[in-house]
Amino acid sequence: MRLDKLLAHCGFGTRKEVKQLIKNGYVKVNGEVIKKDKHHVDPVGDKVYVDDERIHYQEYVYYMLNKPAGYVSATEDNVYPTVIDLIEENYRQDLFPVGRLDVDTEGLLLITNDGVLAHQLLSPKKHCPKVYYAKIQGVVTDDDVQTFLSGVVIDNEYQCQSAHLKILSTTQNHSEIEVEIYEGKFHQVKKMFHAVGKEVIYLKRIRMKNLNLDENLELGAYRPLTDEELDRLKSETVLQ
Repeated sequence: MRLDKLLAHCGFGTRKEVKQLIKNGYVKVNGEVIKKDKHHVDPVGDKVYVDDERIHYQEYVYYMLNKPAGYVSATEDNVYPTVIDLIEENYRQDLFPVGRLDVDTEGLLLITNDGVLAHQLLSPKKHCPKVYYAKIQGVVTDDDVQTFLSGVVIDNEYQCQSAHLKILSTTQNHSEIEVEIYEGKFHQVKKMFHAVGKEVIYLKRIRMKNLNLDENLELGAYRPLTDEELDRLKSETVLQ
């Protein structure tokens, strides 16, 4: 990797700014001052320092974000702020959200630059489970549980895959539920409840495959995945 690209990738400024750092003699590679921005380095094997600060390069990064409402799950948008805007490390131009949550939906969202893992999690063939907590206007019944299990029909003709609906509580006019789905159709959870005569008034994703939302993570906050979380996410097994 070119030295100027490595430094820009690690957050030391724009390509123009890091070129100036290198030209001014602030950068050492394996103990030698390097003044050529086109100098190639091994980002893992070489010891690179900027003003005596050691550079630690990561090829792939993985962040758990507790997405707040009002942010769109995209890398750029002309109307709403994006979830990438919440990531302080967004000098990495290769970050993207894995899948999407509606702009008014909260909860678990994985931010990474690992396209292979993203494909594995999003591929319809993998049947990756996603669990949501929701508040529903209307009383969710055991009949609804069976309808979800059989496959709700949305958009007039599409029959969703079997979904597991769990009733947490009900009052005269509202319900709290958890639902596990294996697809990611546009507005799917909202459309499924609309199909049984009810409306979603609050929606939050709490699990994706084997990754649970950290309950201590405040809305809008994020943190790197632990090694254990990443191993579980990459595992072929799925939590039940």
